[in-house]
Order: sequence, then structure tokens, then C-alpha cells
Amino acid sequence: MPNTKEFDNTVNIGIESSPLDLPVITGTYDEKGIDISKLLAKTGHVTLDIGFKNTGSTTSTITYIDGDKGVLEHRGYRIEDLASEASFLEVCFLLLKEHLPKRAELDEFVGSVQDYITPPAGIKAILDAMPDDTHPMGMLSAIFASLSGFYPESLDSWTSEEVRWRTIYRLLGHMPGICAYIHRRKANLEYIDPNPSLGYVENFLYMMSGKVDPVVADALDTLLILHADHEQNCSASTVRFVGSSQVNLFASISAGNSALWGPLHGGANQAVLEMLEAIKNDGGDTDKYLDKAKDKNDPFRLMGFGHRVYKNHDPRAKVIKRYADVVLDKLEVEDPVLSIAKGLERAALNDPYFSDRKLFPNVDFYSGIIYRALGIPVDMFTVMFALGRLPGWIAQWKEMREGNEPIGRPRQIYTGHDTRPYIPIGDR
Repeated sequence: MPNTKEFDNTVNIGIESSPLDLPVITGTYDEKGIDISKLLAKTGHVTLDIGFKNTGSTTSTITYIDGDKGVLEHRGYRIEDLASEASFLEVCFLLLKEHLPKRAELDEFVGSVQDYITPPAGIKAILDAMPDDTHPMGMLSAIFASLSGFYPESLDSWTSEEVRWRTIYRLLGHMPGICAYIHRRKANLEYIDPNPSLGYVENFLYMMSGKVDPVVADALDTLLILHADHEQNCSASTVRFVGSSQVNLFASISAGNSALWGPLHGGANQAVLEMLEAIKNDGGDTDKYLDKAKDKNDPFRLMGFGHRVYKNHDPRAKVIKRYADVVLDKLEVEDPVLSIAKGLERAALNDPYFSDRKLFPNVDFYSGIIYRALGIPVDMFTVMFALGRLPGWIAQWKEMREGNEPIGRPRQIYTGHDTRPYIPIGDR
């Protein structure tokens, strides 16, 4: 059981000589948060925290991150243990049902997801109607939103627990097929329908390419686990915020997916490969670009190194690095871009400039390498991210719903014109 969160302390602030005691909430690992929910009512003041870097939007029992120590846990389990021991659907169960499943529980869960492995037939028609140059993430957001039309009962997913779980199973079950359909639509290939005899990840690979390699499937399963949730990031917060209006789950997930699309979030692994392509096109001199990265007057940034949250090693990168090596060896890929990536990795790990600043390769660096080796186009990388992140988004929406959180409504500090007289257009 998670630790009970209680107000066990207060801090005192003085606003215009009026002292105010604000309660302090303490988390499982002794994190401290000052509860300012009554600040406006009691003082007439609000806080200003642009980007919400110092503001906790909720309490949560799903994911814990300690960026200084390089720790990531889901429901109290270390990501390293989950990645090495669990399957992706087992981690989905953990995120959604709050405990590791027994065999019978997992079999039932997998069966419920497998019941919905075939997306609605109309999904293909929607994809076919889109312009050829539509970005895959635009396609995915549109498909998510359209699902409420295919399943109008999902509009009751807010109030009915039965409908809520059926909607969750549908989303998880449809997701591999939807992502594979998007890939084949962009590649102008015939769609491949699911094979019910295959597992979740194996079926996705089959629908993508018509073939399944067990080594690749194992690596991809692990990569999906590493992306399953990451606390209150931009897309997860978007899912919760949009969902707080009591909109259906499909619409909330569509909004979160659109947030993921941005290059500062889910598009980071795409930026890694674009950087590597640029280095290759400039002659492939990794030393030149390492020097550029160290030059504070040079705008060049070494993509895929360091992390906004982790001030030490990204624990996910430690895991996926092993799989990147296995996949590259298994597939025997001869690719100058991947050779440049491995050269950058070796050089940066041995360069004190990067190690002293904790600029280690992160999960986006290695995931991009794996996707490239699998022949997945760069503009599909963020769709792959979404495939892994879906259970985390659903868990965040479900927690927000079951906690009856109020509708999100941030405040602002208005800095525009004060009241002005309206001047008729002829007099302006």
C-alpha cells in the first residue's frame, strides 16, 4: 500500500503584513509540497510559476522520479526490474490496476486486450482520405478523436466503470493496429490485418512488416516498458487537464498525443536522427560536432544527451543501451548514420566535458538508433513513443477521474492595457 499523504507541517508567509500558515504535504520519499489551494481566498494573491516548474498539479500513486539519483519507479517497482523481468502488458496491468498481476489475472487482462486487436474497418478509410504528406502524429491524434464516433458509448466512460474499462481495453487493443496502419499508409503499402495467434508486440511487428523476429520483439517490448509512464510530463498533464472537463477518454488521449508531438517532448528521438543525418551529410566528422557542442558560442546542440529531469544517468538509457547493441548485432545493419551514433556515444562517454556535466546518452538517443535499425521512418518515431506511453496516459486519466479532481483552471497575472474608451471606426 502507498504511504498515506497527510498535512504534517506548516510554513508561515507574510503577505502585506498579514501572516498566513500554509500546510505542507509530505510524499512517500519525503518530498515536500506547500498547499496553496486557499491562498487566493485568504490573501487575494496567486502564485506565478511560468511553465509550472515548481508547482505540483496533483498527488499521484503511479510514478516516482528522483532525477538527482537517476531513479524511476512505477507503483514502487524500479524500472530496471520491470524492464528485465516483466512484459509490456504486465506493466500495463500494474499501471492501471495498481499491483503486479498473478498469472490468472494477467491472462484475463491479456485476453481482454486481445479481444480488441482489430481496429474498426472505418479507420482505414479515414487514413486513406488524408493527404499523403500528413504527419503520422496528426493521423494518430485524428484517429484517437474519431474513436468516440465508432464507440458512442465511450461518452459515458466518465460515469460508468464498466464502460470505462471496455474503453480502456479497446484503446490498448486497437493501438498496435492503428500505429501499423499509419506506417503502411505513409509507405503506400497494403494494410496487414492482425494475427490473433500472436502476442501484443509480435502482432504489431507483423502488421508493420509481415514478419516477426523474436529478438526484435523482445527489444521492442522492453522499449515500450521504458516509455510507459513518466510522471507529470507535458502530455500526461495534458491528458489529466483535458480530462478534468469530464470529456471522454478518447478525446483526452488525442489531446495528450498532440502534446507529445512537439520536438521538445516526444519528438526528441526524431531530432536525434535528424542530427545524425546532418553530421553524415557534412562528412561524418564526430569530433567536429563534439567540439561544436562544447563551444558556448555555437548554437549547435548535441541531441539525445542529458535530460531535463535526470541530472545523472537516465535509468532507462542504461537498460535500452544493451538492447540497442543486441538489435544492431542481430540485424547486421550497415548504416553510416548508426556508425556515427556509436562514435558519438563512445566519444562523449569518454570526454570529461560531458561526463562532468552529466550529459550522458538518454533513452531518446538509443530508441532512435533501434527504430532506425528496424527500418522505421523518422517521422514514425513519435508514434512509437505514443504506443509505449498509452498505458501511462490512461492511468493518469483514470487516477484523475477516480479522484474526482476538479476541472483545471490556472490563474494568470494580467499585464495588458487598463480600461480604454471605445473609439468608433471612423474616428480612429
